[in-house]
Amino acid sequence: MGAMMGGGVGLTIGFIFGSWSIIRHGAGPRGFMATLSQYMLSSAATFSFFLAIGSVIRSDSQTMIPPHLQALQLQLASADPVLRSKFQGAQLMRARWEQERKRQQPSSN
Repeated sequence: MGAMMGGGVGLTIGFIFGSWSIIRHGAGPRGFMATLSQYMLSSAATFSFFLAIGSVIRSDSQTMIPPHLQALQLQLASADPVLRSKFQGAQLMRARWEQERKRQQPSSN
């Protein structure tokens, strides 16, 4: 994906700067199309090379899942539902407090 984006950006920048150079200095002995295509292809190759390297570095993980889908996967995989009513939350809190009290009480043997 980075190489494709870099190629598109490079072609555009090569067209702009190549056209400007041809307007200012002339096409040269090779002609207009050969000079413009050289600017465009060299710029596209340079941009696509560096953007491809950047995209490989950024996506250097085991799973190629986008971050928003990873968050959704974690949310759906959790045992506890994320949204609860106030009553359910209060019941859960009371149950946890009761467990904590039982754990803190010394056992009498």
